[in-house]
Amino acid sequence: MQNLVNPLQVSRFLQVYDDAAAQKGIKLSIGFDFHEYVSITRATPTKPPTYPNFRPDRSLIRPGEGYCIIGVDKNNEVALLSAARLYDLSLSNFAEHLQSLKAFYADPIVHAHPQDRCTCIAPSAKKMTGKVAYHGDFWVRRDFRGQGMTRIEAGIAHAVSFAMWSPDFICALVGSWLLDKGLSEMPHYEPGGSILKLVEEGIADDDSLNWITGEELRSRVNRHDEREQISATRSPPI
Repeated sequence: MQNLVNPLQVSRFLQVYDDAAAQKGIKLSIGFDFHEYVSITRATPTKPPTYPNFRPDRSLIRPGEGYCIIGVDKNNEVALLSAARLYDLSLSNFAEHLQSLKAFYADPIVHAHPQDRCTCIAPSAKKMTGKVAYHGDFWVRRDFRGQGMTRIEAGIAHAVSFAMWSPDFICALVGSWLLDKGLSEMPHYEPGGSILKLVEEGIADDDSLNWITGEELRSRVNRHDEREQISATRSPPI
């Protein structure tokens, strides 16, 4: 019984962050069609290209194993985008998944450039096994930045991932500058999460590993109270 997701608790938790987004002037929706999602991201001029993790032409995202968050303003123009997917690493770990390039491509032999490389030296990545939810492709339009949208998006994404998958871990690969600004909503991080080069994608990153365990996430959702409302609507320090 302890492993069951309480839908009422998740609903209350979600409502806090959905209401907080509405107060900022953003209407959020959850989608599952990644072809549509990629078409939206490509039509959003100031958003960087979506990584192959979330592109159906490069990655296989089975039904029920991924979702995207889209936020629009009062004029129905895109103001927020992000995506998440589930990796089944019961026979592997996140470090191995990254370094094999299987985190990015359904078939690295077919899709990867011969010079593509990913190195993961974050020690905890080797301990991440089982159901690992990966959150990424987060973008907020400039006029909504500095208003706590990172916290709001994370609250929505954590609740949806918890409800759909009850994962063993939720993780992200983030630039150190985001951590330095206190914009992370997950309690653990280590440098060297992904030293990445994808030649044809024009990607060269050196990101930290950022994560929360499944038990920590469950505890957070189940301890939901009015303090979540205060936390969700407060902008983080810059």
